[in-house]
Amino acid sequence: ENPLNTAAGQQEILELMRRHALRPASLTGDCFMQVPFWKTDGETQKSLVADLDLVLASCATLGIEFVVIPLVDNGRIESAAQTETLLRVLLDRASSLSRQGVRIVFESDLPPAPLAQFIDKFPREVFGINYDSGNSAALGYDSAEEIPAYSPRILNVHIKDRLLGGTTVPLGTGAADIAKTIRLIE
Repeated sequence: ENPLNTAAGQQEILELMRRHALRPASLTGDCFMQVPFWKTDGETQKSLVADLDLVLASCATLGIEFVVIPLVDNGRIESAAQTETLLRVLLDRASSLSRQGVRIVFESDLPPAPLAQFIDKFPREVFGINYDSGNSAALGYDSAEEIPAYSPRILNVHIKDRLLGGTTVPLGTGAADIAKTIRLIE
């Protein structure tokens, strides 16, 4: 029932995009974090993967290039089996993603070196990283260590601020060094 996934909803979105001269570049798939297909099996997993396919096709129709898959909170990968499921499902879609002009970017809470190792398992053409300055700050990561570790794979960026170990706060009032992060990304 999400307007993103219905013909009428897509037409309305396209009309609003034209009317306001806006083109959304990315969509954050919080639904994948709330009920991750990589943590299920059987019919539940098949249904969730079908939802993924529908979202990817809808993004292609609307010209949305990046789909953010959050591997944080409930979406955090907690086992080798979950990693294998995620890899299998997404790698099976690599060629269709390329044809659709859609790329998947992962938002992750992994430290720099493990995240660099993780993203290297996916083809560069259609998979990358969504760098989130607030999430990194909340985890105590240093952007000077993170960004060089996997900078060629950063395709999308969320600029926000969070307290160390805490929640989102107005820019400049948390632990994120936004100026340094932007310089490093540039």
